[in-house]
Amino acid sequence: MDRARQQQALLLLPICLAFAFSLTAVVSSHWCEGIRRVVKPLCQDQPGGQHCIHFKPDNSSNGRMDNDSQAVLYIWELGDDKFIQRGFHVGLWQSCEESLNGEDEKCRSFQSIVPAEEQGVLWLSIGGEVLDMVLILTSAILLGSRVSCRSPGFDWLRVDALVAIFMVLAGLLGMVAHMMYTTIFQITVNLGPEDWKPQTWDYGWSYCLAWGSFALCLAVSVTAMSRFTAARLEFTEKQRAQNGSQHSQHSLPEPEASESVWKTGAAPRPAGQAFRNVSGHLPPGAPGKVSIC
Repeated sequence: MDRARQQQALLLLPICLAFAFSLTAVVSSHWCEGIRRVVKPLCQDQPGGQHCIHFKPDNSSNGRMDNDSQAVLYIWELGDDKFIQRGFHVGLWQSCEESLNGEDEKCRSFQSIVPAEEQGVLWLSIGGEVLDMVLILTSAILLGSRVSCRSPGFDWLRVDALVAIFMVLAGLLGMVAHMMYTTIFQITVNLGPEDWKPQTWDYGWSYCLAWGSFALCLAVSVTAMSRFTAARLEFTEKQRAQNGSQHSQHSLPEPEASESVWKTGAAPRPAGQAFRNVSGHLPPGAPGKVSIC
């Protein structure tokens, strides 16, 4: 494998990495993570539990709790002891939070939490993420065909240009989709249902992966465009050198005059001058003939 194909194969690695980052971020539910403050349930169903409110029931004479609505419950927990901190994480598709025992999670659709007027923007964000992955995958296929195939009649410089264009479009689409999701989440925090609103929250690892994919897309686009520009300039210089050599070969004069001189043994006559024979004017006994101008 020559050096150019090795460089193209190395350029294929960050494209595949960007696709893996984007796919993992879309299917995961850790874009945002935080803590919810939830009121503890009564310990009636689970007596002696640690994550419930303990109370002193008013028992009747037969040993059972009086179901009268006038009964008074004496709650032992006060202030912050009445609440429990439950972690949650949210993605593009669902929102999950810890259960009371902390062993499993309870998930529900994120679309059901988002306000109705913002659900269209949520679907636009999801569509932008999917189109981002399609463009990255197309770029990987094009660059892979450039590395594996070498058809002499195909203009492979256009493939480099297409890869650069697709990757910069993928990066821009991903950036817009990430910003739309951030706006939707913040609106849901303020206007969402009371049984979901978080107390504190921050961005999760899926959100970092999404922006990492954006950075890789822009880096690959800049690299592919610089390689395309360098290859284009080199190709143009080669064409100019070939055209210059052909032009110089056609413009060289043919040595017809010098060949005729060597054939006749005489020098060419300058314009306006003529030769004349003066052999008749020589003295007797002079050797040879002399021609003067």
